[in-house]
Amino acid sequence: MILRSFLLSLFFFSPLSGEVKLSPEQPSPEKMASELGVKLPPRPWHLADVWWKFEKPVENFESLEVEVSIDRDVPDTYNLYVAPVGLARINGLDFYGGIQTNVNGWVSGKKRTRVHPGMGGIFSRWSRDKRTPIGLDHVRKVDGGLCESAGYEGSFCSVRRPFKWGKGTFVFSIKKGSAKGDSTWFDCTVRSKDTGKTFDVGGLLFEGTNFSFWGNHSAFVEVYATTKIPRSGIPKVKVTFGYPLLNGKKPKLASARAYHPSSGTAGSPACARGRGGGGKVEVEVGPIFRRDPAKTGYPLKLSP
Repeated sequence: MILRSFLLSLFFFSPLSGEVKLSPEQPSPEKMASELGVKLPPRPWHLADVWWKFEKPVENFESLEVEVSIDRDVPDTYNLYVAPVGLARINGLDFYGGIQTNVNGWVSGKKRTRVHPGMGGIFSRWSRDKRTPIGLDHVRKVDGGLCESAGYEGSFCSVRRPFKWGKGTFVFSIKKGSAKGDSTWFDCTVRSKDTGKTFDVGGLLFEGTNFSFWGNHSAFVEVYATTKIPRSGIPKVKVTFGYPLLNGKKPKLASARAYHPSSGTAGSPACARGRGGGGKVEVEVGPIFRRDPAKTGYPLKLSP
């Protein structure tokens, strides 16, 4: 009976196909932390940060693509952010993006009431100094999409596109688009490799016409907070990031590392582990545990 209960806590069965599906459910973070006698930091939580260091920057930057696989459906009762682009920099301008279980934002610049339509994609950039406001003239919002320009995490602007996603493999892409005077649009899409469907998330305007991509890249898995769900649980999930493609090619690798911040603005309870295999990085999220403080960061063995 105990074994059966344990197995049912890990899996559930589709009544139509008999398919075994992995479940994201586990006890609340508060319960897990209480049982271990550890204190939870305030959300958001960067459960894992992955960093690639390349041998050199990429000149004449045109595109960035990162494949990401998610091993189970995670419902929108969680706030999970899977960011294949955790931080990227072109000409000193920083941007990031990925898929979230709960995107939110403004319907338009005139109607700035925050809405929470559920799952979707997000693409954001900061102003150069992260202090000077950057307005909605820097965003291309798609029909049915959302936008935002604010300063609560450094001055940024953002586009968001609601769409349903779940278990599967996706390609998150940022591509150079059309010029606008002395600036250039970069467009964001998410393509499902399982269905072939591509979702246009929107575009952001960057100052400049010729761009250099810095010699690094990062990705992260995060549990965040929203007014809709201020105290999200931690889903059990396995996320696999592919090797970043710049201008369609794999830049030569100098090193790769995983990092699990335990303090600061993104400090997280210990609940994730990273592994390198081939050219991919797997982040496995599960129950909260006690991590050796000396092992919050470690190298990843990759052979892209």
